[in-house]
Amino acid sequence: MIKDFNQSNSIINQYVAELRNIEIQKDSMRFRRNLERIGEIMAYEISKELDYELFEVETPLGVASIDLPSAMPVLGTIMRAGLPMHQGFLNVFDAAENAFVSAYRKHHKDGTFEIKIEYVSCPNLEGKVLIIADPMLATGASMVSTVKHLAEFGKPKEIHLAVAIAAMDGINYVRRMLPKAKIWAGAIDEELTAKSYIVPGLGDAGDLAFGEKQND
Repeated sequence: MIKDFNQSNSIINQYVAELRNIEIQKDSMRFRRNLERIGEIMAYEISKELDYELFEVETPLGVASIDLPSAMPVLGTIMRAGLPMHQGFLNVFDAAENAFVSAYRKHHKDGTFEIKIEYVSCPNLEGKVLIIADPMLATGASMVSTVKHLAEFGKPKEIHLAVAIAAMDGINYVRRMLPKAKIWAGAIDEELTAKSYIVPGLGDAGDLAFGEKQND
C-alpha cells in the first residue's frame, strides 16, 4: 500500500511546500516544526490502521464505553534527519516505545556509496506494529537497511514507513525488498540525480533541520 498525501487536498500540502521553499528553509526552527506537523498528521492517519478493542472508562457520573488501540506501535527513526518527524509521531503516540538507528551514506571516490549503520537502539518488536519516520526516501537503501537491522529485535506484525518526500525509484526498491510494508508519503517526486538526490526534493533535510555537517 502506498498513500501519497499530495494526491488529495489537505493542510499537509502547505507543510511540504514550506519544506521545499528555499526562502522558508532559512528558518531551521520552522523547518523542524513542519516535519513535526507532518509526523503528527501521518500518525493520526496511521492510527486508523491499528487494532482496537472496547474499553470502559469511569467518569464522575458513570461509565463510558470506547474503542481504544489495543497496543501502541513502536516508533522508529533514522538519525539525525528523522528526529523532528519522529517527535511528531511521539506527540500523538505518547506512550509508544522507540527505536533509533544511525545510518549514513559512505561515499566512494568513484561516485558510488554504501549505507553504514553505526548505532541501533530498539525494544522487542515481536508481533508489534513498527512505524519508521524519515523525511526523505531517495534510493530506499537506508530504509531497507534500517528495517533489516531492526528485524534482529523480532518480527513486527506490520511495518509502516512514513516519509515527507519520496522518489519513485526509492518506492519501487522498497516495494521490491519489503513488499508487505505500507508507505506513507507527503509527496512523491519522479527524478533522482546522478548522486541519488531527489528532484525537485528539498535538499539535505538533516542540514536544514540541524545545520551543515562536516563530511569526511
